[in-house]
Amino acid sequence: MPTHRSIPMRKCTGCNEMKPKKELVRVVRSPEGEVSLDLTGKKPGRGAYVCRDAACLSKARKAGRFERAFSCEIPPDVYERMEEELKGG
Repeated sequence: MPTHRSIPMRKCTGCNEMKPKKELVRVVRSPEGEVSLDLTGKKPGRGAYVCRDAACLSKARKAGRFERAFSCEIPPDVYERMEEELKGG
């Protein structure tokens, strides 16, 4: 008898659409307070998800959604680094 496994869904902080977790990139705030892209999905800390699309990242940035999700200020260079990683990855 096949086991039915549900696909974990997460909401993109940019476009606010629910998508399978595998299609999204996790942005994580580590316990030390550092914000970065978590391409493996295994880093410890608070996570928020965004599509693998620079447009969704900039939407989330403009609306301040990561700041709200992590309750902290995020420096512009962190966003720039995340954009570079998204384009490269």
